[in-house]
Order: sequence, then C-alpha cells, then structure tokens
Amino acid sequence: MEKHVEQLTKWLQMKVEEANVNGLLVGLSGGIDSSVVGYLIKRALPEHSLGVVMPCKSNGQDEADAQLVIEGSQIDSVTVDLTDQHELLFSSIKKQLQNKGDWNDKNEKLADANLRARLRMSTLYTIATNYNYLVVGTDNAAEWYTGYFTKYGDGGVDLVPLLHYTKTEVRELAKELGVPDQIIHKAPSAGLWEGQTDESEMGISYDTIDAFLRGDKISEEDKQTIVKMHERTAHKRDLPTSPPDFHHFTLE
Repeated sequence: MEKHVEQLTKWLQMKVEEANVNGLLVGLSGGIDSSVVGYLIKRALPEHSLGVVMPCKSNGQDEADAQLVIEGSQIDSVTVDLTDQHELLFSSIKKQLQNKGDWNDKNEKLADANLRARLRMSTLYTIATNYNYLVVGTDNAAEWYTGYFTKYGDGGVDLVPLLHYTKTEVRELAKELGVPDQIIHKAPSAGLWEGQTDESEMGISYDTIDAFLRGDKISEEDKQTIVKMHERTAHKRDLPTSPPDFHHFTLE
C-alpha cells in the first residue's frame, strides 16, 4: 500500500495544480474513509489542508474520533456545529408541509438524514471558497457502486481519491498511513441517526460487496441485492438528466 499512498499523494497535488487552487479540505466524521482522506491530504499539502468537523445531533464518540485523526495527522482543523441550523430548517420545512396536509411521516427519517448530509456539503463548500480549496470526498468503491451516499450531500465533492478502493483496501491504506486502530476497527456508520450502521442499513456487509467487486463468488441472493442497489441508484452517479436538444428536431 505504500506505493498507492505515494500515487494518491501525487494525484492530489496534481489536481490542486491543475485547478489552480490553494489546497484541499475534507469533512472528518470519525470514520475510516474520511480519516484516510484526512491523512492523505495532509501528506499531499502539509500547509494547505484542512479537516472540518461538523457535528449535527451526532454521536459524541464520532467527534472524539475525528479529534484523534486531527491530533494523529496534525492537520489544521475547524469545527462547525450544525445541530441548531439543521433543527431550524428541518422543523420549518416540516411545519409548512404539515400545514398543507402533505407531510409524509414514513419518509421523515430519510429526509432528516439527507438534509444533514446536504448541510455538511454546503458548509464544506462555503469554507472551501474562503480558502480557495477543493472539497475532497470520502466515498469508496463499495459505496459508489451501490449508491450508498447522499446525492448532492457526501456525493457533492470535487475529488474522490478512494473511488477505486474497496473497503478492505481502505483499511489497508489506513494502516499504512497510521490511522488509529480504534477507527480502523469501528463499525462503519454515516452517523445519520442513533445506532445507525452502514451494513445494517444496506442489508449486506462490505466484505460481501468487496468480494463481488473483485469478481469472487458470492451467493446469488447477495449478488442480486448488490445489482439492484446499483441499478436503483444509477441517477446518483450521472449528471442531471436532460431532454434531447429539440433545436435539432422539427416540433409538431
């Protein structure tokens, strides 16, 4: 993995140069993916990298783990608590839709979680503009293939250095970079609600998804689950859909 770390470091440096920006930032969640990215961007641009911690009704342990990464990597950091802003916006939207009689209780948890992810994205870009930095994403190959990310939330970034790495490989990168063991071995979670874990929400393990992506044999049931997730989330990996250019057609 040492060679991969070197290649990723050079790639990040090249992208900063190509974009003619000053540096890179990442949202630090306390999870392994963002931790790996935090260590990578600090390595690539020691004086021009930033870790942003954005608690939002979050598990206190996640914030503590993010601080571990800041201390371990020595990356510059800033914390922006989004709890009050999220509560104000979400409650206002909910109230207006309830007044119309249109509020959908069944989708409340998902809408709440996605708003958190999108508030974090907006916060990252606001800070990135301040510093003239690029926003670096944390999605790995398993999350990208299955669409396990919020469209225009954690999927709204400039660079995705881990996109071709399985979760297993991300763990190996983490070990190579010196990410703390407790982060490497904690249950992956997007921190969307209390007790939420990625694998319980997806209904399948990262190890199984990784095996599928490597071309290893897995059960037909698991294969169908993964393929359906991929097909259902195709819109997340594409640019917004547009109609044909009707200027070139005769309209009747």
